[in-house]
Amino acid sequence: MNATFDERLGAPLSWWALAGLFGVAVSWTVVPAAPPAVALALGLATFALGAAALWRWGSARITVTGGRLRAGRAVIPLQLCAGATPLDADAARLQRGPLADARAYLLLRPYIRTGVRVDLADPRDPTPYWLLSSRHPADLANAVRAGSLPASH
Repeated sequence: MNATFDERLGAPLSWWALAGLFGVAVSWTVVPAAPPAVALALGLATFALGAAALWRWGSARITVTGGRLRAGRAVIPLQLCAGATPLDADAARLQRGPLADARAYLLLRPYIRTGVRVDLADPRDPTPYWLLSSRHPADLANAVRAGSLPASH
């Protein structure tokens, strides 16, 4: 079965609003010391820089297609995935904190509370698992499982 999944880890609207408010704050801070046009330009530039950073950071994608799992820049063939476990908010918090392994590959976003743990079955790879933020953890885990071979190692 050729399972597919595609998710962009975009920043929520509230973060965009904060970038806008920060631009307004910069404008108001500069108003007493500079002409209004300069204050407006600095506020817009501040918002533009914040928006560019949010866009870049939120452009990370997780895809399952063509027998591969891609998370950000990392790619792994699904046959090297030993399993995928969807994580609710509490389980994801534990995996990110007390149960974390420093060797794991992480693609995490703080504004996404749920995720998926993908265990790896490649004996040559020191990475034991991937921990991925996802708004649709069950769908992602099912797509990985559907495309991977059962782990018998």
